[in-house]
Amino acid sequence: MDVKMLPTRDGYGHGLLELGATNPDVLVLDADLAKSTRSDWFAAKYPDRFFDIGIAEQDMIGTAAGLSLGGKIPFATTYGVFVAGRAWDQIRTTVCYSNLNVKIAGAHGGISAGGDGATHQALEDIALMRVLPNMRVIVPCDAIEARKATVAAGNIQGPCFLRFAREATPVFTTEGDFFAIGKANVLRNGNDATIIAAGPIVYEALQAFDLLAAEGISVRVINMHTIKPLDEDAVLAAARETGAIVTAEEAQINGGLGGAVSEILARHQPTPVEMVGIADTFLECGTPEELAEKYGLTAKYLVNAVKKAIARK
Repeated sequence: MDVKMLPTRDGYGHGLLELGATNPDVLVLDADLAKSTRSDWFAAKYPDRFFDIGIAEQDMIGTAAGLSLGGKIPFATTYGVFVAGRAWDQIRTTVCYSNLNVKIAGAHGGISAGGDGATHQALEDIALMRVLPNMRVIVPCDAIEARKATVAAGNIQGPCFLRFAREATPVFTTEGDFFAIGKANVLRNGNDATIIAAGPIVYEALQAFDLLAAEGISVRVINMHTIKPLDEDAVLAAARETGAIVTAEEAQINGGLGGAVSEILARHQPTPVEMVGIADTFLECGTPEELAEKYGLTAKYLVNAVKKAIARK
């Protein structure tokens, strides 16, 4: 069966349009990358509520903070590697310390900026944002969920970081699927192990489910779209009921989803954990498909990780 392919950043663009139509306080700021981030869709429809700050990510965050103090709901938008890296101090001290209502969108997350090399591949953004008090970290798995996540972020109070991919990835959720920040979605049920994934790699987890089922291995698949606050109940239930965990993400496993899940299990439910993600390295240039294969982010690597986790029970 053919699967529709769309970038999750498209979902962000549609989410901004939905918010713009329902809430006049929603504003969008961009650091001179509006076409790439899809914030240009909002600019075309609501030009008086769009501000191109230029290639000045720190200024963009400071401006967004000021606008939030005036009662506006600013979405500060650029590539994830730039906003999480260059503007981290402003996000920490100006936004999170004061718990301001600023939404931060990091596009081109994970391996989707593969051809641009390590300088543009956002792999540390989840860890950098997750460590900040008051920050929520959301990593949608497809374009439909990205739209829902954008709208949900706009409707809650406080800082949010939303991560989107550049390349088209499979669209496998539906408009009717439940989405709530901080509540994981169980996509498949199983008893032998659990794959907890975030972002477009969730689709690879579903492919791994089919491959494992053909071998008689029953796996639960959880879409952990919210890295912070993590759905601890879903993690602990999976640990108790399946006894083995595999995490999967297009990010550094240190400080990312793998780290977050392991911290919970170490405190409450020690369980064998295997982590599929980027293992403390910078990546080479290449297409997302080439990078996924070289760095072990496809379904077959998830299958191997599940078998290793089960063997450690």
